[in-house]
Amino acid sequence: MATETFRASRWTKGNHVFRTVIEVTDSAVVRRKRSWFTVNEISIHLSKVASIRIDTGLFWSDILVESTGGSDPLTSHGHSKADARRIKELIETAQSRQMK
Repeated sequence: MATETFRASRWTKGNHVFRTVIEVTDSAVVRRKRSWFTVNEISIHLSKVASIRIDTGLFWSDILVESTGGSDPLTSHGHSKADARRIKELIETAQSRQMK
């Protein structure tokens, strides 16, 4: 599976200058949030993903990916509804492939 990258909209809170980026690779889900001098990166291995929640508003969606390890969930807001559904689809497809 090729890596797919999803960027949050600049029109949402916290994404005006540096947009949040979610990457779904063949082995993990990675969220990168930049600021002026740092990069905050969270990754969860696909086999450790417990649930994916999408909260959709009028224009944008919030994504919450929880892990089985009990650590802080991966959260991101300001993605399009289509991107949020695609992220969920990619994770679920990759997990079903690993089960086989």
